[in-house]
Amino acid sequence: MNIVKATYLISSPSLDGCPKPDRPEFAFIGRSNVGKSSLINMITGMKHLAKTSATPGKTQLINHFLVESRDSDHAALEKWYLVDLPGYGFAKVSATQRKKWEKMIEQYLRGRTNLLNTYVLIDARHSPQRIDLDFINRLGEWGIPFSIVFTKSDKETQKVVSANVQQFQQALLKQWEELPAVFVTSAEKRKGRTALLKAIAEIKLTAS
Repeated sequence: MNIVKATYLISSPSLDGCPKPDRPEFAFIGRSNVGKSSLINMITGMKHLAKTSATPGKTQLINHFLVESRDSDHAALEKWYLVDLPGYGFAKVSATQRKKWEKMIEQYLRGRTNLLNTYVLIDARHSPQRIDLDFINRLGEWGIPFSIVFTKSDKETQKVVSANVQQFQQALLKQWEELPAVFVTSAEKRKGRTALLKAIAEIKLTAS
């Protein structure tokens, strides 16, 4: 898949404020400070599309981006939505605000009819974290299709990253009979971009 153009569309405080569900949609979510905005910018090839911040919890709304792409040089132009969701976990906000975010995220994930897949971002530098495992298990309870994207793989040795990925998968197998697709990425090295775009293209094709 070749990204021709990606533009910011709208930020919504609730599912009702999202654009009409008339195009394929892919959402990205993860713990605060997992490198979500950097990954989105890497995938689209636009450095400043999603706003990056050193402060966890910067993303507070459902952010829609309109992506235009071609599966080959001579293929028809396709338009689809890429969504940047608020992170979960370490943001320094009140319990009330956190619950509000959680409700907004759940309503979006369970109610967005054109959502084809959700990419759950995991920091590859760390061993399995309960907060990530719990969120993934919740997606399973809700019946939400998802894949796992390990980020920041360039920040640790390949040996450590491989061990963390394997441990995470083993932890999931305690609850899951089958594992979802897994991608190992680095926004700085542009690692995993081709594999992610290929997966998105295949999901779009299957759903069409």
